[in-house]
Amino acid sequence: MTDPRPKPTFASLLQRFFLEYLGRQRAVSPRTVAAYRDTFRLLLGFAETTTGKTPAAFKMADLNAKLILCFLDHLEKDRNNTVRSRNARLAALRSFLKLAAHHDLAALAVIEQALAIPMKKFDRPMLGFLSLPEMQAVLDAPDPVSWAGRRDRAFLSVLYNTGARVSEAIGLRVGDVITETSPTAHLRGKGRKERCVPLWRPTATLLRGWKKQLGEVSDESFLFPNRSGGKLTRSNVTQRLALAVATAAKSCPQLIGRSISPHTIRHTTAMHLLQSGVDITVIALWLGHESTTTTHMYLEADLSMKERALERLQPPGTKAARYRPPDQLMQFLQSL
Repeated sequence: MTDPRPKPTFASLLQRFFLEYLGRQRAVSPRTVAAYRDTFRLLLGFAETTTGKTPAAFKMADLNAKLILCFLDHLEKDRNNTVRSRNARLAALRSFLKLAAHHDLAALAVIEQALAIPMKKFDRPMLGFLSLPEMQAVLDAPDPVSWAGRRDRAFLSVLYNTGARVSEAIGLRVGDVITETSPTAHLRGKGRKERCVPLWRPTATLLRGWKKQLGEVSDESFLFPNRSGGKLTRSNVTQRLALAVATAAKSCPQLIGRSISPHTIRHTTAMHLLQSGVDITVIALWLGHESTTTTHMYLEADLSMKERALERLQPPGTKAARYRPPDQLMQFLQSL
């Protein structure tokens, strides 16, 4: 018995993917939609250049493993994308292919081969974070007399206390922060997930003073506005942090020449919590990680630091034992 339903086209599946699957079923953020959209714009442009097929003439059978691999190589070699970007584009394609597999059975073999393409592994750089004295120097750097300086002090303290992402911190409203009994900050994270993070006493004290500085404003007003009362931008935060670091470097020379971004403060929060004995599952909740697998990188960074410290503590004159392969086969394996 033949299936009376018409075979879906690539164009119809792509529209279903964005409008129904991402938009209605998963309700992903606009940023995710934009990232996936850009992936397909790049892919279809690449396919038209290499195969001569226009996007309108593209078929599911054309989205094979060979094309995808060539596209991924193009991203790295021609567009100079990082492996992270490459993997993010592949993740977007995989998401679409999984949906297409349920609707276009005729293309199932092609889809399965494409889904078998693995994510590319890469070396993760050592996490950059600040020591406690360095972080304190940065927090104390903004001018306590000027309006902008008081805002920056409160903002950086919240950033360090909560380990918030920049987007979470600049999006805070006055009503999102409780500074009296049980001080907490309500953050809205990735994927519209919300979390409450307790505020330390010094942070709550700073915020109480900052709220008085803001005067009579509604709970929906931005907690850390720019001069015109609008929302701070990422570039604003980067500039203000760079200014604080430059000031702090005068009393803390270790900061000179360091590359310190707002995300460095997030790493610093996690490392300080870990070194204080806080359980890694609590740190994952604190930072808003969906899985402790993401948080595990801080544990690895802490262990590598301890290993280097132990190496420096070896008695003078101690020679590290060197493994010598017993035969040629083992020597070959050792050389790989």
